[in-house]
Amino acid sequence: MGELENLSRRFGGHVPGLLGARAGYAVLCPLVERPEGVHLLFEVRSPTVSQGGEVCFPGGRMEPGETPQSCALRETEEELAIPREQVQLLGTPDFICNQRGFLLHPVLGVVSPKGLEALRPSPAEVAEVFTVPLSFFRQTPPECYRYTLEPQVPDTFPYEAVGIPRNYPWASGWVEVPVWHYGPHVIWGMTARIVRSLAEVRM
Repeated sequence: MGELENLSRRFGGHVPGLLGARAGYAVLCPLVERPEGVHLLFEVRSPTVSQGGEVCFPGGRMEPGETPQSCALRETEEELAIPREQVQLLGTPDFICNQRGFLLHPVLGVVSPKGLEALRPSPAEVAEVFTVPLSFFRQTPPECYRYTLEPQVPDTFPYEAVGIPRNYPWASGWVEVPVWHYGPHVIWGMTARIVRSLAEVRM
C-alpha cells in the first residue's frame, strides 16, 4: 500500500480530536426534576481516593472504544448505582482541555425518578451526594480567580537553529477558576466551569 493510501486509510472519515491530548475523561452532569425546578446532582469524593473531599460530577477515564456518553453512563452506574437506562441524555456541552493534556467531556442527562430511587453511592468512591437548584447558579455569580501559566524554556533549546533570538517572547496564558459556595459545599474548578456553561443557558 502506498503512502497516499496509508494517509487516506488513517484519516478518511476520521473524527478530529485535539492533537497531543494524552487522555480523555467524561462526566455526567445529572439533572433532577423537582417541583421547584431543575437541580444538578453532585457527589463528594471519598477521602480515600485522589482529590478526596472535592465536589464533582460522576465520571472517569474513557476506556478504549468508549464514547463520552457511554463512559459517563458507565461511571455513573459504578459510582452511584443509577442504571444507565434511567438516564435520558440531552446532549454534550463543550469539552475542557486541561493544561496537563487531557480532555474532559461533559454529558448532560436527566435522571428519572426510578434512577433516583436506585441511587446508592459507592462508599469506596463517594462520600455523599447532594443537589443544587440550577437557578442558584443563574442567580448567584461565582467568585472568580486567575492563575498564570508561564513558559519555562530550557537553556538547551536550539534558538540559533530555529532562527529566533534567546529573548523570544514566548506566549504565557492563564486559567480562570470559578468558585461557588453552597451551604457546607464548595463547587469549584473544572466542575464549576461546566456548571457555569449550563447556567448561561437561559429559560
